[in-house]
Amino acid sequence: MYSRDVQFTARLARTEEDLHAAQRLRYEVFVAELGGDGPLVDHDARLERDRFDPYFDHLLLADESRGGEIVGVYRVLRDDQAAEAGQFYSEDEYDLSVLKSSGRRIMELGRSCLAEGYRGGAAMYHLWNGLARYVAEHGIEILFGVASFHGTDTDALAQPMSLLHHRHLAPEPLRVRTVPAHYQPLDLVPEHQIDRRAAMLQVPALIKAYLRLGGFVGDGAFIDHTFNTTDVCLVMDTAQLNARQKTIYAKGADL
Repeated sequence: MYSRDVQFTARLARTEEDLHAAQRLRYEVFVAELGGDGPLVDHDARLERDRFDPYFDHLLLADESRGGEIVGVYRVLRDDQAAEAGQFYSEDEYDLSVLKSSGRRIMELGRSCLAEGYRGGAAMYHLWNGLARYVAEHGIEILFGVASFHGTDTDALAQPMSLLHHRHLAPEPLRVRTVPAHYQPLDLVPEHQIDRRAAMLQVPALIKAYLRLGGFVGDGAFIDHTFNTTDVCLVMDTAQLNARQKTIYAKGADL
């Protein structure tokens, strides 16, 4: 068990039933709500799944006031698990060489979602607390993972994408890059032409959370037509993450 209060428990999936609960929530968010799809998505059973699920650990957030209903999910893949899987999930989209050759322990985050009605506030706080405990337990030094804008129209997303590039680009030692065949520049608008307030309003809450915790974006985006998203890769040094999260958690602030 990773964290608990009167309402929420954060824990790892232990059974096939736990995994199916995670996949059902992912289906409701990524498929039913956001229009995603994939070769292994089971529409009849309403499960969003892929070939990487058996290799990931699945962090679940349960609402104890609703009989332990799963209302939040994170899946995480440590470097040793990626070796078993043959690759990290996001290596089809991003060149991770700079991280893999760093000599530091790295871990991929993915499929983060909360059920409708739980977004913003206490639920994300407890899910992140569970993740922080997992990171500490396994000695993880660098976190990374794909986060998405809804839709694939880069013209409509030019302002927020450019803001991320100009203000939050990862330093060289952490700067992953979209693979050349799928490279979509983030730098679409000169910095002086960005309406920062309007652009930030377009940035999804999860990406904002990573930035507040000291995260950076990699170089370039990936257009995922299967999931109807425009993806960016977020990278975080856990030393920075730990310093930021202590401040945020101490205040009980929304992520």
